[in-house]
Formats: sequence, C-alpha cells, structure tokens
Amino acid sequence: MANGVNGIVALSVDSTDAFALASFWQQLLGGDVTREGDDAELVGGPVRIDFLHVPEAKSVKNRLHLDVGSDDYEAAIAHALRIGATRADDVFTTDEWQVMRDPEGNEFCILRPSVDG
Repeated sequence: MANGVNGIVALSVDSTDAFALASFWQQLLGGDVTREGDDAELVGGPVRIDFLHVPEAKSVKNRLHLDVGSDDYEAAIAHALRIGATRADDVFTTDEWQVMRDPEGNEFCILRPSVDG
C-alpha cells in the first residue's frame, strides 16, 4: 500500500494465564505455541495470535472476537466444549453460528459451513 501499511500480522489477546489460553486456542485451531516469559504466541494460521499476560480478569463483553469456520458445525461445537469452551447464548443466538466463550470468557463464534464459505 502507498501508506506503508501492509496488513494485520497479529491479534493480541489479554489473558490472566497466557500459556493456558494459548493452549486452548491451539487445541481448537492447531498451530504451535511458544512461551515468552508470562506471554505466549500461537503461530501456524493465517494470523499470529499473541496472548499477553495482564493481572486483571476480563470484565466486559468483547469489542472484537474471532469467527471460527467449520466443516462440521456440530462436531466443531462439541470439540470446543470438550476442550473448555462454553456456550454464550446470553450474548446472542442464531441458527447461523454459535457464540462461545473460551476458558477466560472471551467470546468467539463457530460458523456453519454455509456462513464461512
């Protein structure tokens, strides 16, 4: 681009236990986790996710969340629940995607195959 910006290279997520949260997302998305002091990094997908240690727990609804694609919607939800996610039906419900929370309460959505292409 003419303005010097060439795209998003990482998404940063605040976390009270960065390595544990990175490990959850690794089990959901794949990739490799590395620990960097109190922080962690998940690489191997289209964008790096950095998990940054902060002392305070999440206290409000996310202003940004991840949409996770699926080949098998029900299997993806079952897998997310098995590894520590919870349903977030109190946030929003629809037949097109399932709003979930990761182990630290961060909302994300699992999309039906028809929604994510």
